[in-house]
Amino acid sequence: MDLSGMPRPQPPRQKATMPAMTRLVFDHLTLWITPAASEHSHDLVPYIEERTGASRRAVLAALRKLQDAGWLTRSGTKARPVFAPGSIRQVARNYTLHGLQEDLPWQRDFAPHFALPKHVERMIQHGFTELVNNAADHSGGTSVTVSLRQTPSHVQLLVSDDGIGVFDRICTAFSLEDPGHAMLELSKGRLTSSPEAHTGRGLFFCSQLADVFDIHANNTAYQRRAWETAGWRKGKPLPRQGSSIYMAIALNTTRTLDGVMAAWSTAGDGIAFDQTVVQLRLLVSEGQALDSRAQGRRVGSRLTAFKRAEISFEGVTDVGHGFADELFRVFARANPQVNLVPTHTTPRIDALIKAAQAG
Repeated sequence: MDLSGMPRPQPPRQKATMPAMTRLVFDHLTLWITPAASEHSHDLVPYIEERTGASRRAVLAALRKLQDAGWLTRSGTKARPVFAPGSIRQVARNYTLHGLQEDLPWQRDFAPHFALPKHVERMIQHGFTELVNNAADHSGGTSVTVSLRQTPSHVQLLVSDDGIGVFDRICTAFSLEDPGHAMLELSKGRLTSSPEAHTGRGLFFCSQLADVFDIHANNTAYQRRAWETAGWRKGKPLPRQGSSIYMAIALNTTRTLDGVMAAWSTAGDGIAFDQTVVQLRLLVSEGQALDSRAQGRRVGSRLTAFKRAEISFEGVTDVGHGFADELFRVFARANPQVNLVPTHTTPRIDALIKAAQAG
């Protein structure tokens, strides 16, 4: 699943000015039929007539198609029908970022129109408010488009802003030269360009809550799939300015917000965010070795914020003495409070690490 599986979010449509025969295009209706069915359950037919200028006959035909496709349910009588959102629902809104308070759109425009399992609703609310707040506080843009869609199997959130782009923002704030290095830092967690106002939890935990998580920004894309042990990998970027972040959660997931946060706390209580995983494959292209001390220092950057750090060698085929020595001797001896735990190693990499630790 990727961004192509979700209709591109658009601002809510106002009263149409198109010719009547094009007003009830099915894809256009799905952009606003969910809140319309919630708010006009007893007068949906006249509401659509007034909003679009379409005939009653055309409206009834369109509503039958929406029912058949799962967008609506109908009860009541033939003369007095009562409509409600169906198993497929969507709300799309566009907001000006200046002064935006992220809890209000959720409470007012989105939450009332969805029917999600409580633990899933809690996770998607967390993702919604964190991602919209990130757009408002960090993107430097002027507007954000938010689309939330429910299907019989998943809930899907897409947040797109017109700002600087998340990878460019990180590179500027931390003097990095490569989007891949920005992704490495982002994947560690506790990364923020505004430490006085943020803790660096938002985007990280959103990615851990989701079954599918994609970040697109200025022709760079990375994606994470919960069922893949390798974690983050490069994706196919969207040709647009700004950031687009997509997350999807299965409705039958056993994952919970508290459980995800607990997994990144050494005490297991979800209070402290004091352990992380560093995916070394983000540092190198396929087939290349981790050979330099500079790469070792890059891995160790900011690890002093954690008590425990798993160093995953999955996808790394070769390691040099300089890299191993810089990370597992120089950094480790300078920061004994950080427990470095190498994982997915080969016998040769194990030997290099042990040699470095022995000095």
